Parts: sequence; C-alpha cells; structure tokens
Amino acid sequence: MDDISPIRAKSGTNQEGTSAHNRRVMIEALRLNGALSRADLARATQLTKQAVSNIIEDLESDGLVVALDAVRKGRGQPSTPYRLVPEGAFAIGLHIDRHLTRAVAVDLMGSVLARAEANLPFDEPSKGVEIILELIAGVRRDLAGISAQSEKRLVGLGVAMPGPFGLKDSDDKWMMPAWQKFPLLETLAKGTGLNVGLQNDAAACATAERIVGAAHGVDHAVCLYVGYGIGAGLILNGDLYSGSNGNAGEIGMALLAPAGPGSTPLEHRASLASLYQHLGLNPADSDIYEQMNALVLAEDAKMMAWIEGAAHDLRWSVHLIETIFDPQTVILTSGAPEALARRLVEAMQPLLPSIADRPGRMLPRLQLGTTDPWSIALGAAAAPISRAFDPLFSAILKTSSAPV
Repeated sequence: MDDISPIRAKSGTNQEGTSAHNRRVMIEALRLNGALSRADLARATQLTKQAVSNIIEDLESDGLVVALDAVRKGRGQPSTPYRLVPEGAFAIGLHIDRHLTRAVAVDLMGSVLARAEANLPFDEPSKGVEIILELIAGVRRDLAGISAQSEKRLVGLGVAMPGPFGLKDSDDKWMMPAWQKFPLLETLAKGTGLNVGLQNDAAACATAERIVGAAHGVDHAVCLYVGYGIGAGLILNGDLYSGSNGNAGEIGMALLAPAGPGSTPLEHRASLASLYQHLGLNPADSDIYEQMNALVLAEDAKMMAWIEGAAHDLRWSVHLIETIFDPQTVILTSGAPEALARRLVEAMQPLLPSIADRPGRMLPRLQLGTTDPWSIALGAAAAPISRAFDPLFSAILKTSSAPV
C-alpha cells in the first residue's frame, strides 16, 4: 500500500497539448519531495498513471531522472522510486554590486559546485564587465572540471543587482546609474553565449531562501533584504513576484515621512551604506565584514546607536509589509555578518501591532534568514533553473484557449 503522507506538488492537467507543463510539474514535485514512485507522482499531481509513466520515460531519456532500487511497502507489489539527477542541468548566477561581483555555478538541485569573486571599479561598467566575463569563464572552467557534460547542460546565466530598473531619472548614485545605462545583458549574452536574465538583489535573496533557507516550503513570505540598499523579495502563492517592470519590493525607496523637507527614503537610514557612512568605513575594503563583526561583538557605541535607529525604521517596514501583503512570515536577510543581522532582529522587537498579530500563528512574524553574502549569487543562479523547469500556468491558459 502506498504511503499516504502529503506530497508537495502542483497539479498537472490531463488535457491534450499540456505535456510540457506536466513535465515541469513532475520535475518540481521531485525537487521538493525527493524520490517518489510513479504512483506517488500520479496521486500528488492528479495525472493519470499512463501520463506519469510516459513523462518519466522521457525524463529518464533526457538524463533528468534516474530509477532507484525497488521498495516494498506492505503486502503490495514493490514500487520503484525516481529521483532527479543533479547533473541533469547547470546554471551560472552572478551578483553585481557597487564594489564587487560574485559568480557561482549550481546544479539542478541548487548545490553550489564552483564560485569566485572579484572587486569592481565603482560605476565603471565598461571595465567592470571585462572583469565579470573573466570571472564567469573561470567558474565555467571549474565546473567543466567537475562535470564533463556541464557545457551541454548549461541552461542560462542569472544576474542580480540593485534596482530599481528602467527609471526615467536614474542619476542617483544609490541606483548604480552607469550600470543602469550600460547594455549589460546584451554584453553578457554575447560574451558568454548564454541566455541571460536580470532580477534585483532582494528577489534573488528571496529565491535563495526558497531553496535552502527559512522560506523553504512557505507559500507566502516576504524577505526583507538589508544590504548596501534595502529591498523586499516577495513570495506570493509559492511563486516569486517581480512586478510589471521587475521593480516589485523596492521598499528601500519608500519615504519615512510625507514628501517635502525632512522626507528620507528608508535605505538612506537603515541600509549598510548608511552604516558605512555612520562609522566612516570604506565598503570597498576587503575585510569590511570582519570590521563590522568586530564592532558588533565589542558593542561599539556608534555601532549600537546605528542598530537602534535602523531597527526603529525597519520595524516600520515590517508593519507596512504585513499590512499590504499579509505574509505567513517576514524574513530578514542580509549580506551583513550574522552577529549584526541578529542584533537588528532583536532590536526590532517588539514589533508594531498589525493585522499579522493574531493568535495561533505557525511561524513568527519576523525571523532571521540567510546572512551569507553569497546567497544573492545563489538565488540568481536558481532563476535560469526556474525558467527552464518550473511549472508555468500561463502555458496552460494559452493552450486551453487555442482553437481546436
């Protein structure tokens, strides 16, 4: 008898012409749950057993799934579980910030196989992109040394950098104006031969949280990212929401007072850039994280004063997020040292009363997420994997509305 424990999966459809969607549904189910039998997959995706069998055969042929040893459950016939092959696909993720860039290579399961970083000249994209292309080439060489099939199975390059994107007036230094005006995606596509996609750093951080962090298995979460700037990655109904222009979640641009004298964007007071300015630190220093960590551990007076002020403003941002999006939880993520991020979360308590302050909560209103500075590059790498393999319900709508 099959195990009847819940399996996380989206539903497939038995309509004709939807095999591509069903294939993605099965891949996602295996990624979320691990090895599953054909009967498990049919039950979880609501597909017929024949449809599941046909798709499994195709995925095996394409080198994306592999059969494991048969397992006997109860008195019934033994069943064969299938799992995803991590080496079935690879992707590169690139994080571009004001003073540095990081690149990682991941497999189909999101495991980091190679990574490298380099300093960037501030606001000089023509020089910076040469450094970036060399960095990507080095990561690809390292990946090829790990898997001989990697070049054939690279599905794309994901890029994450601070937003917002495409504004009419982008001369504000907080927005990396020279990079905004540079033909970055075209240059990277030409230099790497890969399909290239772009998202803001907060969205990439939220993607990383979905894979390996506090947002794994959570359908409604907002990741409040505190980096050089501030942004919010929005996970709504289990999917990442980017908005019509890729600028959803730019909460760092929100004014802390009505427009006019004294109005200040949130990120000008509570971001790491404001901390660097407050402490007189150079963000380009190679040991900047060690410097910040030492000041927190020593409970430096200026550091503690900044934490108190930033926590006051970030507490307001959590209230705003909860009021608008009604998430299951808000996750504070950051490229800052964990000691600093943890102090921020602690200083933000107690949170302001909001619609999220209700009995019977399963998750805390606010929790600390990933503080690994590599998480944005990891999230960027997950984007091409998602584009290639995640279910797209828009495909069903187009299919079902097409003339018969």
